[in-house]
Amino acid sequence: MKRAARPAPRRSAALTLEPAHVWRLGLLALLLVGAAVAIGVRVAFLQQAQQRDFLKGEGDARTVRAVSIEASRGVIRDRRGELLAVSAPVVSFYVNPQRFEPAPEEAAALAGALGIGPSALTARIDEARKRGLGFLYLKRRVSSAQAAAVRALGVRGVEAEDSYRRYYPAGEVSAHVVGLTNIDDQGIEGLELAFEDWLAGHPGKKQVLRDRRGHVIRDLEYVAMAEPGQDLELALDLRVQYLAHRELKSAITQYGARSGSVVVLDNSTGEVLAMANQPAYNPNDLRGTGYARLRNRAVTDLFEPGSTVKPITIAAALETGRFQAEQTIDTSPGWVHVAGKTIKDPRDYGVLSLGGIIAKSSQVGITRLAQDMSEDELRGVFARFGLGVPTGVSFPGEAAGRLPGPPPWPTINRLTFAFGYGLSVTTLQLAQAYTVFANGGAMATPTLLKAAEESPPPLTPVLDPAIAKAVATMLEGVVRSEGTALRAAIPGYRVAGKTGTARKLVDGVYDDARHLAYFVGFAPASNPRVTAVVLINEPKEADAGGGLVAAPVFSRVVGGALRLLGVAPDLGTAPKLAKGAGEIAPGAAG
Repeated sequence: MKRAARPAPRRSAALTLEPAHVWRLGLLALLLVGAAVAIGVRVAFLQQAQQRDFLKGEGDARTVRAVSIEASRGVIRDRRGELLAVSAPVVSFYVNPQRFEPAPEEAAALAGALGIGPSALTARIDEARKRGLGFLYLKRRVSSAQAAAVRALGVRGVEAEDSYRRYYPAGEVSAHVVGLTNIDDQGIEGLELAFEDWLAGHPGKKQVLRDRRGHVIRDLEYVAMAEPGQDLELALDLRVQYLAHRELKSAITQYGARSGSVVVLDNSTGEVLAMANQPAYNPNDLRGTGYARLRNRAVTDLFEPGSTVKPITIAAALETGRFQAEQTIDTSPGWVHVAGKTIKDPRDYGVLSLGGIIAKSSQVGITRLAQDMSEDELRGVFARFGLGVPTGVSFPGEAAGRLPGPPPWPTINRLTFAFGYGLSVTTLQLAQAYTVFANGGAMATPTLLKAAEESPPPLTPVLDPAIAKAVATMLEGVVRSEGTALRAAIPGYRVAGKTGTARKLVDGVYDDARHLAYFVGFAPASNPRVTAVVLINEPKEADAGGGLVAAPVFSRVVGGALRLLGVAPDLGTAPKLAKGAGEIAPGAAG
């Protein structure tokens, strides 16, 4: 039996496409590719738009700004390098009131860290917000410790500003000379004001990135670096300044005086080694300080010099050639009646030499000399001594003083002018005038800046050296037993000087109950190193004249200064002085 044949496998037929089919497939592929491209373009567009919006938002949120960098103020030092004024870094905190919305607990913590009452802080911010302010200092110039406490809170919206605060290490001791700055670190008194352009630095500038709230995100670059101010080296010797401050304050307290001043000059250079005033103030804490305390009375306040100018009158008399140093004047009977006025001495001194007239501070003796001199002869010499014009010390508010106008003068005015009434001077002017006697006829111009050792300031010839020497010798007699200033003596040193006691002019009348007491002199007399003036304004005691009140201050200040400066004594032992001898009587002009 034949088997059936296995069926053979089926073979597929070959695929054959017609041209129409190929065209349809190509069109389909093209459409697919176009759709893909369109989708890609759309996606890219949307991404670009989103990025543009994002970048715009970021640009709105972050802004590059240029901000100022505060410059440190120059340091002020005394002649030995002791710091008198220095700028310390501090921090000020501020906010934008329109955007500052701390939580109540944050505001309370911030107020505590700043040392401000919570209600007071909130009230200030609310008030600034109502006024539309975009900037408000919360507290300026806080200490580093306080700044750290504020920063540690991390209160959003509180920004910090680095700045400087002026600090005065010597406090009230040098305040009237150095002066002070305001809260913006600008000089407003004293040498801080006079040398503002020199001390103030030049601020720098940097670019910072801020967010939309004004917060600094980061520093970008420094455009210009801050330039610190230049330092100032003063003529003051802080050691001598402290002596003057201490002794003046003690005398003002002891005698219940209204005010006072002390000036100490270096005779060879005119450098102001000390300039102290009372009442003083603390430049580091001005709370309760009235404007009157800020005044440097030694250069701003005028007074009639009284008997302190009698040596200038003696010099003018010698300059005429009609008088000699050895000449004597009869002052008996102790008074003289001129032009309807009576000029008196405390007692009848009889016949006095010119030196005796100065030693006894005889009004009658000076009057006799002035009667023989013209107004021009007197006024001309006084003017050469620097009276009636500013000293040139370049201190803000310096007074020029006043001399009477051109002659003719009434006779009584010429006589009273000769013994110190009818003119006005400052304490500094009086010190400058006496350098003429200390320097053998040449006047030193006062300066508050340290002089260059290689080129000291020149002296101005004023008086014949022989006349200056003769008057200087007469001034030594004032501090001896026959004079009015025994208390001005300095152990180991020869001292020359003159007392002064002048009634004050009040409402056009000289008040017997109010007076000025002064002493001006130089030491050591053999080779004078320093000249000093002590002025005590309105001591309470009626008999507290220059010899009693001002002379002891001079002795302690100048004696201490000479020792500090290393000036050798020119007298082996202090002269023996008779107790109470030569002291001026109550109401006398000396």
